[in-house]
Amino acid sequence: MGRLGTGNSGDAGSEPASDPPRHSGSGSGIEKVDAVVVGSGFGGSVAALRLAEAGQSVVLMERGKPYPPGSFARSPSEMGRNFWDPDRGLYGLFDAWTFRGTEGLVSSGLGGGSLIYANVLLRKDEKWFVNESPIPGGGYENWPFTRADLDPYYDAAEAMLQPVPYPYKDTAKTLAMETTAANLGLSITRPPIAVTFSAAPGTEPRTNHALPLPGYGSIHGPATVRTTCTLSGECDIGCNAGAKNTLDHNYLSAAAFKGADVRTFHDVRGIRPLDSGTQGGGYEVRYVVHHPDRQGELLTERIIHCRRLILGAGTFGTNFLLLRNRASLPALSDALGTRFSGNGDLLTFIMGAKTPSANGSRPGVRTLTGSRGPVITTAIRVPDSNDDDGDGRGYYVEDAGYPAFMNWLMETAQLRTTMKRTVKVAGQLLKDRLFDAGRSNVSADLAAALGDGRLSSSSVPLLGMGRDIPDGVMTLRDGRLAIAWTMATSKEYFGRVRETMESISRDLDGDFIDNPLWWAKRVITVHPIGGAPSGRHPGEAVCDSYGEVFGYPGLFVVDGAAMPGPVGANPSLTIAAFAERTCAHILGNADKARHRGIRPDDAEDSGGPSEKVAAEREAAGAVVDVGASAPRALAPDATKGKAAPEEQPASAVSEVPQVRSRGLGRPGAPDAPDQETTSVRFTEQMHGWFSPGTTDPEKGRSLGRDRSRKIMFELTITAEDMEAFATDPNHPAKAVGYVLADYFGGRMPVERGWFNLFVQDASDDGAPARRMLYRLWLRDPGGTPFTFTGHKLIHNEAGLDLWADTTTLYATILRGHVPPDAGTPDVARPDAERPAASGTAPAGVVGAGILYIRPLDFARQLTTFRAEGPAPAAGLVTFGKLFAGELWQVYGRGLRRVPFPFTSKQ
Repeated sequence: MGRLGTGNSGDAGSEPASDPPRHSGSGSGIEKVDAVVVGSGFGGSVAALRLAEAGQSVVLMERGKPYPPGSFARSPSEMGRNFWDPDRGLYGLFDAWTFRGTEGLVSSGLGGGSLIYANVLLRKDEKWFVNESPIPGGGYENWPFTRADLDPYYDAAEAMLQPVPYPYKDTAKTLAMETTAANLGLSITRPPIAVTFSAAPGTEPRTNHALPLPGYGSIHGPATVRTTCTLSGECDIGCNAGAKNTLDHNYLSAAAFKGADVRTFHDVRGIRPLDSGTQGGGYEVRYVVHHPDRQGELLTERIIHCRRLILGAGTFGTNFLLLRNRASLPALSDALGTRFSGNGDLLTFIMGAKTPSANGSRPGVRTLTGSRGPVITTAIRVPDSNDDDGDGRGYYVEDAGYPAFMNWLMETAQLRTTMKRTVKVAGQLLKDRLFDAGRSNVSADLAAALGDGRLSSSSVPLLGMGRDIPDGVMTLRDGRLAIAWTMATSKEYFGRVRETMESISRDLDGDFIDNPLWWAKRVITVHPIGGAPSGRHPGEAVCDSYGEVFGYPGLFVVDGAAMPGPVGANPSLTIAAFAERTCAHILGNADKARHRGIRPDDAEDSGGPSEKVAAEREAAGAVVDVGASAPRALAPDATKGKAAPEEQPASAVSEVPQVRSRGLGRPGAPDAPDQETTSVRFTEQMHGWFSPGTTDPEKGRSLGRDRSRKIMFELTITAEDMEAFATDPNHPAKAVGYVLADYFGGRMPVERGWFNLFVQDASDDGAPARRMLYRLWLRDPGGTPFTFTGHKLIHNEAGLDLWADTTTLYATILRGHVPPDAGTPDVARPDAERPAASGTAPAGVVGAGILYIRPLDFARQLTTFRAEGPAPAAGLVTFGKLFAGELWQVYGRGLRRVPFPFTSKQ
């Protein structure tokens, strides 16, 4: 049995597994395996099993914890901590997101979305695999595979998940839905649901009967106890009975049995392709291990290498991971983030359903009891225009139950009615006491105080899903995931779904209640789809029909992110079938690709695959990245973006060759400051726009502004020896801080930074000029090194341009850590930053842009000047004289030629 958490004892625990002995190659000390699977949902769990079955070494990383039967939260105190936010010490089941136009609720735990889904395993309708004409920005579906392609893999997934129709014949909500559908002429079925109702196949369903463990055992340990369904309606908050056939009870248990290494509390942060020269090729994966007992602490980054990387972290998780590591994966299609959909999810409620009046009496209470049974027992299908009898986009409407404790919340939420009953009963008891009514039995009074529960017994939620328009766009905004989606384009679809729901409510003579979010033109989805769509070519998709990412052999997406549009039906089974098909493709081509399994005892001698990922060339002069494997200290929750705790870069790299550089000094590690010298420091913040693929900062600024590609930095500049800094332009100051750019995954701490205030130069007309030079060594989440180089050009042109010159930074970003003037003299000059005549950019240049100091930021900057040492006041005066004197050298002569009042020079 494979590893899990603190062991396979069945204890969910709070401690992650300790790392296994690393199988190092070439003395690197880095663990190497055939495949790393990220996430344990319907894509990742399938991949873990199928690859492990084939004898490959597999490591599955799940950020959440395991949930054996009986470990799901139920009490108010447990529920209050049952959410995922590691920054605040929360390591629970539910992960709630909010975006523009939509809310999202997904799960975090071993088993992924299966832990909280409603068990329905429907196949995607055959005619809903549509092929529509592409529309700029998404909003169309073009499925690169068909129902026939998936059918054999639907069979395989069903064989593992064992879904059956709801078998009980006396469940009130089920019977009511079936009767109403018949009255309205709607097609209704009892869909297959992954719940165990019988102790053995072919036997009558019975509640709360013990289930035998399968031959592959349980990943939670041999003492795991599962029982048949207790009909408690708790499917969506975790099944404590173990009756749900969640992925931890089948695929993951079988994968662990076959040798897969299943690790919980392991949170993947970075991915990048290994250099083509790396033995075996493949991918480098960077991750952290959560320690719930160490709340608020930064986490140490860890590294593992693999030949294949399988992404199954869910639509939100996989897209966030790809977007954060886009700079390490620059060949990713521009389709990344497009065609997002909520799978048409719409939640409404039927409240207070009534039976018809008889013989002039008042209507009675229609018993629905939404808390009885599993969450979903029926599905009404409304056909699509692609069907023979449809008109519009197709959808499903399903009954959606809830846990029994929700009944109490519904009843007590009626404050007016509850208070009226309570006051009436209290008054009666007081009256009896005062006037000695002679009653000692007050059972009827207490029953009256509690009420008859008619609201909760006559209510049921409705869940709709179907083919909404997939035109949402996923991006990063200040390092956090953002989605731009609107209900407006799918207004007709949602109107039709809501109309069907309302007709069901009318037939049941109930009050139709919209989800409160509806009035804000928002929806909540539990089935996010798209963002890394599969397709025919990179012009329309991120990955091919098997989920392999275009441009990156061996990198696969196997979860809902790869769906090119809404599934329509509940998407879980389609995602599992897609992953089954992907794994069959991988294993079927293993010999052709010459992938062979890496065993722990031969990791060092394993051969490599034939396909290679083209490595991006570093800039000329880049030093050997000896700090590539040095661990960084990362925030517990990467999804917070710039709001997350400040991360720490890797330890400083060893000293590089000493290259004397004009204006930037030695690139070696700076000496410790002399206690007898005076240092001066200040903090500067600049904002602007950046665009990849260009070497011209002006063009990068223009393209970046049009495409909303922002970049900013906040640097603390320290001149550790103010006297030397003022007298020698070649004496650099130290820069620390961070650069924030969504293209590079958000905030990147500066590993090393150089700054020179004024380096002598000359304008084209021979007039004196100066440059302020910046050079920052950075590293993105994937571990790829970059160098930010920039200059402010101080030269006296026509008019008063002092403010523009001193607040405008022309920036170029290079691939690799490039020391000062190490083979990149062109980067500092604007005329050399433009593409060559052939239109090709110099090797290693990632992009360019322009940053500016905003007036308010400049005002703040003036308040940050500090001096330390034996003569702090003199140090500040020296800095001021240096700054003013150099500006006078450039602008002063021109000012003497300008009469008062100032007029523009011709």
